[in-house]
Amino acid sequence: MFRLVTIEREYGCGGGAIAAELANQLGWKLWDQLLTEEIARLANVDCSAVLRCDERMDSKFYRLAKAFWRGSYERNSTLGNQAFDTDCMVSLMEQMAPRIAREGNAVVVGKGAPYFLREHADAFHVFLYAPRAEKIRRLVQDGSSESEADDLVDTVDRERVAFVKHYFGADWPTRSLYHMMINTAVGNESVIETILHTMHLVEGRPKATGYEHPKVPSSV
Repeated sequence: MFRLVTIEREYGCGGGAIAAELANQLGWKLWDQLLTEEIARLANVDCSAVLRCDERMDSKFYRLAKAFWRGSYERNSTLGNQAFDTDCMVSLMEQMAPRIAREGNAVVVGKGAPYFLREHADAFHVFLYAPRAEKIRRLVQDGSSESEADDLVDTVDRERVAFVKHYFGADWPTRSLYHMMINTAVGNESVIETILHTMHLVEGRPKATGYEHPKVPSSV
């Protein structure tokens, strides 16, 4: 019986809204903004610090500087939000994944969730995507200008590609990881209905996956 759904998504395809409505229909907890808030609480930083690191790599300059700090004063310094980086976020997400799995009855959005929960037979993994024009349409509808939407559609997913490659040693999307991949241009209601129907169809069947172990850097 499935007790978890992970939602991975292209930027602008409506993944957040779809995950929220899916959780509502299932009567399950939604780990999206709540996940950001919990990581912030554990790290004792503002949510804005977590959002800055959300599924994106720290700059090359920062990573070089961090390597230098590690050998000198980093461990003894108190830097507040400046000390929180993507390594910290991934480490905390890795710590939280077993708790989320134990509690169950949850829809989990992003932050490497399908990789951390890949070995749980009761987790159903979904990847959402959409044509570029559809993603721009949704972003404009949500308040972005067309030029902003056009830029974000490229940059955010490019950052997610780099994030997954660095921390999990995988291509994004990792097709073998998901039970289903669906185009959200068919409409949110149709997407949710298809997810629920497919969960029912495949429940209890073993899922073969070509993806095995995440590659979390020793610096985390």
